[in-house]
Amino acid sequence: MTLFLKHIGRFLVLGLLQVLIFNQAEIGWGLQFMPYPLFIFLLPIETGVVYLLLIAFGYGMFIDSLSDSYGLHTSAILVFAYLKPMIMKLFSPRDGYESTVENAYASLGFSWFLKTYGLLLLIHHLWFFLLEIFKLNDLLFTLQKTGLSFVSSFILSMMLQFLLVSKSSKE
Repeated sequence: MTLFLKHIGRFLVLGLLQVLIFNQAEIGWGLQFMPYPLFIFLLPIETGVVYLLLIAFGYGMFIDSLSDSYGLHTSAILVFAYLKPMIMKLFSPRDGYESTVENAYASLGFSWFLKTYGLLLLIHHLWFFLLEIFKLNDLLFTLQKTGLSFVSSFILSMMLQFLLVSKSSKE
């Protein structure tokens, strides 16, 4: 399977899971599952910022158009994509990244994944819920939604990586 087809598959799997399953799940306490930023995170490290932003825009529009969320997902995923190169550079290994290694939990370790993807996902969720609620007097509820959704989305993203990454890295 070529790299392009693998990323198209991830786009469809994560996007459709988000739209058809996770957006429909109503747990309570403001908890929302949003593992879809994993697609942008798993794109190759050497992807240029302009291409990353264009892909993120299309991906966000795909999710927003099927979710009736009026640009919330697009805005949040664009922030995620814009900050990804900076955060990746901030937490890069001493010798830099290898171009053949996928930037996933299985290949670079839990500590690295927690720092890079965790920080990006936290920023994504905070941005999303600040725009969704858009009231400063509901700041505690916004932080509650961000915290609960971040933890659940991070755990779900780790589980989804075993489906999307581990099998393809053995090829």
